[in-house]
Amino acid sequence: MEIKDKVIIVTGASQGIGLATARLLSTAGAKVVLAARSGETLKKYEKELENSFAVETDMRKPEDIKRLIGKTIEKFGRIDVLMNNAGQGMYGPVEKIDIEKYKEIIELNVYAPLRAMEMVIPIMRAQGGGMILNISSRVSKNYFPNLAAYASTKYALNALSLTARTELSKDNIVVNVFHPKMTATNFGKNAIRVETSQNLAGARPGNRPGIEVDSPEAVAEGIIEQIKSESPEAEM
Repeated sequence: MEIKDKVIIVTGASQGIGLATARLLSTAGAKVVLAARSGETLKKYEKELENSFAVETDMRKPEDIKRLIGKTIEKFGRIDVLMNNAGQGMYGPVEKIDIEKYKEIIELNVYAPLRAMEMVIPIMRAQGGGMILNISSRVSKNYFPNLAAYASTKYALNALSLTARTELSKDNIVVNVFHPKMTATNFGKNAIRVETSQNLAGARPGNRPGIEVDSPEAVAEGIIEQIKSESPEAEM
């Protein structure tokens, strides 16, 4: 897909991978819709990024997702790409997973992108096509101790995405998945941590010696290439 003049929603756009990708998309000539809970931060980036449009959005709230989709159509008349990037981590051993906290990350990492997909699919079908790009993780391809809760949400997202790709190919709607590895963002700082006596210092793969950590900008470049190539899966 060519990026210039495309209307692209980026969730989790106030920092990290989302912001870095929004910057590159804007530079490439896209009309970027910035979605995140941090309304004031988004407004700052709306002024900075050409052809961008900020919509304060809590992806855990279905009504906010509906408003995001509605405001994008009101502003630009179409949605060419939905990039589901907002997410949260959770660290702790399986035997200590707090079910209520687990539900919180399932809500953001699985239900939120699914709801957004369900809302944009009819729009994309009516306009003749589009793309849904779901940001997963390399942990969904491995079995790292203390990451089962988070990884399981990404396993689910992979299955939803790649099944939808098959189902929607007839409608010229491309669904794909990108798998970042360890990235230099605040993701770990914002993650839910299970209270346990176990030392979780090495819970994240990137905390282990010899593991390379990518910059958000490097990940964003990979995402841009996947949008252009329309490949089903890509990873760092």
